[in-house]
Amino acid sequence: MNTLSYKTVSVNKENANKQWLVIDAEDEVLGRLASVTAKFLRGKHKASFTPHSDCGDNVIILNAEKIRLTGKKEETKYYIRHTGYPGGQRIRTFQQQMAKKPETIIEHAVKGMLPKTKLGAELFRNLYVYTGTEHKHEAQKPKVVNLKSII
Repeated sequence: MNTLSYKTVSVNKENANKQWLVIDAEDEVLGRLASVTAKFLRGKHKASFTPHSDCGDNVIILNAEKIRLTGKKEETKYYIRHTGYPGGQRIRTFQQQMAKKPETIIEHAVKGMLPKTKLGAELFRNLYVYTGTEHKHEAQKPKVVNLKSII
């Protein structure tokens, strides 16, 4: 019996088969979109998933301004940041954040679903969120992903 066939192969950054994926966020629920995106970024959808390395795909999200929330979250959800100075806590509601910078809403949701380690920060760099349908990654020939068939 050949014992070499039983060796476990760990995927690393050099031999990971990374792809570029495009997700249209129009009329998608924020949490469901973020969880699927985090799964693609982490690489958990691949058979060669390795937990300690970046083996996930690069994800482009379009139409960030057209996401939706369920229930009363549009009125009750808020985003907190701190300037670093005493009394520098700033709060924005969901509507204010959507009017100011809608990309950060998706980025915030996805970042919360990634590991809180150096690997999570490295995986987060593979996410590109845009308002509208235009993006600057056409040269990578991204593959369109239909979330309705996944969820």
